[in-house]
Amino acid sequence: MQLKDSPFNLSPLSDEQQRQLGQVLSTLNTQQLAWMSGYLYGLSQTGNQGVATSAAVAAPSGSLTILFGSQTGNAKGVASAIKAQAEARGLPVTLASMADYKPKQLKKESHLLVVVSTYGEGEPPESAVDLFEQLKKGKIGKLDGLKFAVLGLGDSSYEFFCQTGKDFDDFLAKAGAERIYELASLDVDYQDAAKTWGEQALNAIAATLTTGTASSVAGAVQQAVGHSQYSKENPFPARLSVNQKITGRDSTKDIRHIEINLADSGLTYQPGDALGVWFDNDVELVGEVLALTGLSGDEATAHGTLRAALTTHLELTRLHGGFITGLADISDNAALKDLAGDKAQVNALVASAQVVDVLKRFPTVLTAEQLVGLLRPLTPRLYSIASAQSEVEEEVHLTVGVVRYPQEDGTVRSGAASSYLADRLIEDGEARVFVEHNDNFRLPQNPDTPVIMVGPGTGIAPFRAFMQEREAQGAEGKNWLFFGNPHFTQDFLYQVEWQRYVKSGLLSKISLAFSRDQANKIYVQDRLRDAGLELYQWLEAGAHFYVCGDANKMAKDVQEALLEVIAEHGHKSREEAEEYLSELRRAKRYQRDVY
Repeated sequence: MQLKDSPFNLSPLSDEQQRQLGQVLSTLNTQQLAWMSGYLYGLSQTGNQGVATSAAVAAPSGSLTILFGSQTGNAKGVASAIKAQAEARGLPVTLASMADYKPKQLKKESHLLVVVSTYGEGEPPESAVDLFEQLKKGKIGKLDGLKFAVLGLGDSSYEFFCQTGKDFDDFLAKAGAERIYELASLDVDYQDAAKTWGEQALNAIAATLTTGTASSVAGAVQQAVGHSQYSKENPFPARLSVNQKITGRDSTKDIRHIEINLADSGLTYQPGDALGVWFDNDVELVGEVLALTGLSGDEATAHGTLRAALTTHLELTRLHGGFITGLADISDNAALKDLAGDKAQVNALVASAQVVDVLKRFPTVLTAEQLVGLLRPLTPRLYSIASAQSEVEEEVHLTVGVVRYPQEDGTVRSGAASSYLADRLIEDGEARVFVEHNDNFRLPQNPDTPVIMVGPGTGIAPFRAFMQEREAQGAEGKNWLFFGNPHFTQDFLYQVEWQRYVKSGLLSKISLAFSRDQANKIYVQDRLRDAGLELYQWLEAGAHFYVCGDANKMAKDVQEALLEVIAEHGHKSREEAEEYLSELRRAKRYQRDVY
């Protein structure tokens, strides 16, 4: 490699040093050059002048652990990308889900990056709960000597934006760990900011890893693990084969059984995984937004015409606070400005309305640039998979509750993805899909292990997959299902299938809660209490306990009922019952897929 015509001819290196450096660099590939860049940066920051001879260079003796807590896969994706960045620099790095990490291991770490999402009312994702609670309660002890940085993902339309990331940052600092790079709280359009944060955090880490054991440059570089051809960024164009309503004519719910053909995709999934679905917004809704903002739809944007951008690239149904406050800044409407200044009113409107409802209430003429600036990028929706590939092979089944919002003026707003699947995607039409793996919601490895499943409403979906898989395995373990919905005659989802499983003996017990078939409402948590003694006996016999469905109320009520059962029938105090449940969680015997 000749350096005379490169920037190196202005450097303080001698001719001989340039010649030697050129010889080394000419043998390196792109990934190894990236590693050298980070390595040399680290040397310059620490003032270390010594470089090992021959083919060996000084390698870091500290190491980096990246922990992620992910609800929908976003935090996992960001953490994996940062791991690849670290590997390209030759940094010794380990990636782990918080669900698979022993909290006491923190005392042995030198450098830590935390990537964690927030869901619900500022709560940690399911995989992060145990580590979160142990740090919160100070059970891990002092973490002096640990250097850390936290990246939080969230949604600013929720009141407790990125609260879990803020909490982890606070807990680690209070435990005596040193914050090596500032906390980042990123919104739904996080991709570019996450990449920049990762690069800068790794710069800080590379500068503080001490040098020690020697290793070759090539040995320090690991190849990134390959990914499936189809992913969230590159979805598979699958075909809709079945769209069947499975609630009765008089049901208050519209629930669909959806079957999608994955032939020729190479996509595989396990019971417990989710299917990501990209969708188009309703053309009528797009037209209404254009009319309310005084736009034609022919205006140019980065995604083609404005009409095309509103149809395929921008969120129109999930309202966020920034849309309301941003619109107020543009508008001359005094009432809108007053509302935008009241956080409680903004939160209430976000919870009950869509973008078009705000525009109807506060009509504002906008430019295309202003409208696009107020809206967020469209994101795919995840649905728990309701089938096992051992049973359906190249298909994937979903159980989709179609979201409908009756408005005061008599109009009905619909959920974007659910109405797309139910109403707008024609049979044999193309749906863009990908598989989101969920290793924190898995059947026991031992097929003889008993299983308890709590899945009211569409929460039944993964348990249909569980039963198909256990039947294919010839599993001997007992199975107990708790299912609830409003009415037996209208809302007993997959009734014939469950009856067949009971008749064959695969389903050992089924406990039903049809809340409105009697004067007093009965829910799945009531059935848990009713069967408390036997439920506790199953747990003592090693059963795994699963919950799927609504996170905001049902999952909390079920957990409370479970704690009461453990306390009563295990003769334990409340604190002892909570520790018993924590032990189940750590052993992966208490798993939740809640949303």
